[in-house]
Amino acid sequence: MSTWTLQELAKKMADIDFLMFTTRAANGQVAARPMSNNEDVDYDGSSWFFTWADAHMVEEIRRDAAVGLAYQGKGGLFGAPPLFIAVEGNAELITDQSQFEQHWDDSMNRWFKQGPATPGIILIKVQASRIHYWDGEDEGELTL
Repeated sequence: MSTWTLQELAKKMADIDFLMFTTRAANGQVAARPMSNNEDVDYDGSSWFFTWADAHMVEEIRRDAAVGLAYQGKGGLFGAPPLFIAVEGNAELITDQSQFEQHWDDSMNRWFKQGPATPGIILIKVQASRIHYWDGEDEGELTL
């Protein structure tokens, strides 16, 4: 079993733009959707995401803050398997404009035309409690 540090893992996570963000739907089933981490992975165990305040996932987080993030990196040289990262954590919904500006990346202007001042957006902070990763034959787990 590998023993990567949180900083080593964060560097690898920053290279993976899209991930699957998983919540629990009202009927108890798992609901997942692609999200971008916008390379906002300075990583102390927190991940940050922007979405619309009226999105289903926001409702689901209000009901149950336990969420999952699933990352898949690129494959290695000569057909080596990609890096997989599974994050378990709790989500917090943030409406503070100063936090919007702190975590904003201009690439998000594509979806949110008025930048961090776009009406109707919300910031989701996911605080990891457990991270499991697989990199070929190497695997490990961090508990935060």
